[in-house]
This record gives sequence, structure tokens and C-alpha cells, in this order.
Amino acid sequence: MDATFLMNNLWIIVCTVLVFLMQGGFILLEAGSTRMKNAGHIAGKTVFTVGIVSLVFWAVGYGLIYGEGNALIGFSDFFYGDASTMGEGLAGSVDFMFQLVFAAIAMTIAFGGFAERAKLIAYVIFAVLFSIVIYPVIAHWIWGGGWLADHGKQDFAGSTVVHLTGAAAALAATIILKPRFGKYNKDGSSNEIAGHNQVFTALGVLLLWVGWFGFNAGSTFGVEDAFFGYVALNTQLAAGAGAIGAMLMVWAVTGKADVPTTLNGALAGLVAITASCAFVEPWAAVLIGLVGGAFVFFSMRFFDKKKIDDPIFALSVHGTVGIWGTLSNGLFATPELASVGRPGLFYGGGFEQLGVQLMGVVACGLYAFLVSFIILKVMDKVKGSIRVTEEEEIMGLDISEHGGYGYPENLTTSNTKSGA
Repeated sequence: MDATFLMNNLWIIVCTVLVFLMQGGFILLEAGSTRMKNAGHIAGKTVFTVGIVSLVFWAVGYGLIYGEGNALIGFSDFFYGDASTMGEGLAGSVDFMFQLVFAAIAMTIAFGGFAERAKLIAYVIFAVLFSIVIYPVIAHWIWGGGWLADHGKQDFAGSTVVHLTGAAAALAATIILKPRFGKYNKDGSSNEIAGHNQVFTALGVLLLWVGWFGFNAGSTFGVEDAFFGYVALNTQLAAGAGAIGAMLMVWAVTGKADVPTTLNGALAGLVAITASCAFVEPWAAVLIGLVGGAFVFFSMRFFDKKKIDDPIFALSVHGTVGIWGTLSNGLFATPELASVGRPGLFYGGGFEQLGVQLMGVVACGLYAFLVSFIILKVMDKVKGSIRVTEEEEIMGLDISEHGGYGYPENLTTSNTKSGA
């Protein structure tokens, strides 16, 4: 066993831990962006649904993606098998763990569309089904040797596989669950339902930003030539440009440098560069991030005008910008770096790669949305409703679903006032 093999495996396990810790970032981001009365619910459901995904991925998810099969799905390697299996680059268990945390991130993004109004059972059932019939199918198409891989679809670390897939599922959820009570008035105007803690949101974004180095740079799957450093550089530049682009855009349009928009701009830069971080030059990474930051601002306003209530802006950050990030490969991928597919339009590749990227966006986005919509609609009919009642929503999901506040002093204060 040579030193390179050991270093590759150590590197990927470190990156696995970084990606897994992104769940902590999502907890802070989602809790900070929503109301205090739902904070404990958000933290708890994130942890137990990651547990569900872990077991389902072990049982069938990994095999559906990477097992031997056809252009649509894999059919082998269920229940993982021999964890000591070693390939030329990574131990089987190391590769499995890295792939598992990506599946968990996609599911967490999808749950952004459930925020503040879904019953706990909806998370449980959807986590299982998302991990079987949605995420593994799309991951197989692109990363598992499926039909989009055969066409040369470029998605280095998952702008489509992870982010667009999760956002498409979130869109289905927001449509079926409908807006939160009090969000929109009869005349169509929107009321702001502010998150309870911008510091939590900012810290969540920072944790996600750090974890993204595991997400993107870890997708090199090795340490040879230190190429992971180049991927990390592009990731950092795009994230910074996204934050600046979003802040400048909201400042110019509204006259205020809105903090949540700026924070979402940083995430938009990260999402945008995820597909292309290994395929483009640094100047292109800056441009991709800037455009992503601008897009997220206009996308947030667009969905709000359409009365699509998206409390943590998953549709804009991961969906709209995930599409842009995927398409950007077809524009900026260089001949030297395009290890998959062809160079982009601006490097003499013509429209071929852009067409492949667009085909992937349409196919994956539609599949994830339609299957999620069908699953959630059936659940809604069978369960009576997957949404909590108006009384439970006003009360808060901490109490109605779990029997206790995430901030227990709130309950104490409330009881004291009632007794008085």
C-alpha cells in the first residue's frame, strides 16, 4: 500500500467530515432565517433525517447510483457489501462515505421547501423516498455512468446533481404546502416574515462556505498534482464575488445593503461554481459568482411575486443559480481543463457542450420536480394533509410537533405570564 493511496483516502475522509459539518451550517441558516418558535424543530428534523438518509443510502442508494445496471439506474451493490474493498484510488468505504454526505445535503436542500408548515411525518416519508427514487436516479445519470454521462454532461461537484435536484423537490413542496399563514394578503401583496436571528444565518453561511471546500475540492478524489488547491481557489473567488454581486444589486435597487440577500449571494456564488470549479479559469469563476449573486436577488423577488413562499430561499440559491452554474460550463470550460465533455462556447467549443448542459438541466429538473410532486401529492391525500393546522402553525412546530421549545425560556416566560 503506497503513500499516495493513503494520502488520497485521508484527504477524502477529511473532506467527508467537512461536507457532513455543512449540516450544522444548514441548521443555523434555516433556523436563523425562520421564526424562533420553529428553531428546535429545524435542528431536530435535520439530525434524524440525515440518519434516515444514511441507512437508506447504505441499503439501496449507493447501489442505485454506482451499481452495475443500464443508462437509467444501477442494480447491484445493495447493502454495500465488503467495506474493505479497495480500488486503485480509494478504499470502498471511503468512497461510500463521501457519496453518502452528498446525498444528505441534497435532501436537506429539498426540505427548505417544507419550512415552518410541514408535519414531522412528511419529513420521515419523503426522506426515505427521496433517497431511493429521486436523488440516486439523477446521480446515476451524471456520476454513475448513466445516459447524461455518455453525452459528456459536466457537473464536477453537483450544481445539478445536488443543488438543482434538491431545489426542484423543494419547489414541489412549496406548491403543495402553500404559503405560510399571513405571508400574502388578499390583494396579492406580500408581508415580510423575518427570520429571528441574522447572526445565526451569517454563521450558517460561513460554516457552509468552509464545508464547500470539502464539497468541491474533495471531488478531485485525490492529492496528485495538488489540483484540489486550484478547485478551492475557484470556489473562494466565486463565493466572494457572489456576496459582492448580491449586495451591490440589492443596494442599487432598494437603497439598502440587505444582509440576508448578501448572505444568500455568497451561497449563490458557491452553488454556481460547484459544477465548473475544475473546468474554468479563475477570471471565469469570478464572473460566474457575480452573475450568480445578481441572479439570486432577482430570483427571490420573482418567486415572492408569484406567491411561492420560500422561507430560506432554497429555490433561488440552489435552483435558479444551480441552473446558471450548470450552464456556465457550456460557456467557460477550457480545452485544457475539460476532462469531461467539450470546451465551452467562448473557448471554441461551439454550442455543443452548452446544449448538453441545457439538456441535463431540463431532464434532471423536471424529473426531480415531477416525482417529488407526485410523491407529496399522494402523501397529502393519504394522510389527509401533510401540512400542520393553522393553530399548530401559529403555535409553532417546536410545541405542536415536539412538545417543547427550542428556546425553553420562551415556554417558561409564557407560563409565568399566564399564571399572572
